[in-house]
Amino acid sequence: MSGGQDPALPVVTREIQLASRPAGRPAPGNFRLAESPLPKLRDGQVLVRNQFISVDPYMRGRMNDVKSYSAPFALDTALDGGAVGEVIASRAADRKVGDAVVHQFGWREHAVVDASATTPARTDLAPASAFLGALGMTGLTAYAGLLKVAEFKAGDAVFISGAAGAVGSLVGQIAKAMGASRVIGSAGSAEKVARLLELGFDAAFNYRDAPVRDQLKAAAGERGIDVYFDNVGGDHLEAALSVLNVGGRVAMCGAIAQYNSTEPPAAPRNLALAIGKQLTLRGFLVSSYRQYAGEFAEHMAGWLAGGTVAYDETVVDGLENAPQAFIDLLDGANTGKMLVRI
Repeated sequence: MSGGQDPALPVVTREIQLASRPAGRPAPGNFRLAESPLPKLRDGQVLVRNQFISVDPYMRGRMNDVKSYSAPFALDTALDGGAVGEVIASRAADRKVGDAVVHQFGWREHAVVDASATTPARTDLAPASAFLGALGMTGLTAYAGLLKVAEFKAGDAVFISGAAGAVGSLVGQIAKAMGASRVIGSAGSAEKVARLLELGFDAAFNYRDAPVRDQLKAAAGERGIDVYFDNVGGDHLEAALSVLNVGGRVAMCGAIAQYNSTEPPAAPRNLALAIGKQLTLRGFLVSSYRQYAGEFAEHMAGWLAGGTVAYDETVVDGLENAPQAFIDLLDGANTGKMLVRI
């Protein structure tokens, strides 16, 4: 496309705005479905019709008006986040109509995006939605967190909390593919536990059934664990500290147990174990590990093609249902990646 806007193209789009800041657990009333005008394309930009948008736990923190590693969402403005869609108009030499691209202007049906802020989605390798999950930032989070942050090595015993989620399920499978001696996962239902065993986890337990520490000790046995990939925090982190071996490593990816808390969480009561056991607890953001994206993509494409790694998606249809999908995600209603299909 060149020159002015094609009259056949949309000039407005529907979007989800943040209407008010949640206090504790988000509610549908904190969100608003609205229409917004689309700006005309400038040179170097593309118009994308979003096909899938991602809802992710980290977004809960951005709904609070507090200083953090990512700027808070603004009120009465569209939220943003990962999306994959089709280019329907282009004024960029390296993006053409029909291309599938990933970008960060989700929570809306259409987006005008600088072409430089998009990445191609190789739909010859996998469906477009996979580039928000296993082949996207979710997959890179799992890969970098396990291998670069926790410094996993063959023979390690690994425990993953929130293991049936998008990141956790991939961490366990990557660990198995890379030679883990034992992979243990926690999840919130019998069905999710069964799915983890289908994915090749050596052991899994429902954290609602009994104290996490007791179940983890039983699953780990005398061998203990060398690596803990933490998506939950709270009692899971406390349990892992008690079972980690000397020199154990913790990749701190998330703390979903406290995202909706209105009171400060209690620190693990046994944190002093990190001293005698000489543990390493390292928090990380995937944005600091983008340099491994090529390495990750090569590995993951091979694992998916060979059937070594599988991924699950929980798909909700309709932009208007995105807020409820996000709320359900925080409640653990998803298995694998939670997506909204536009």
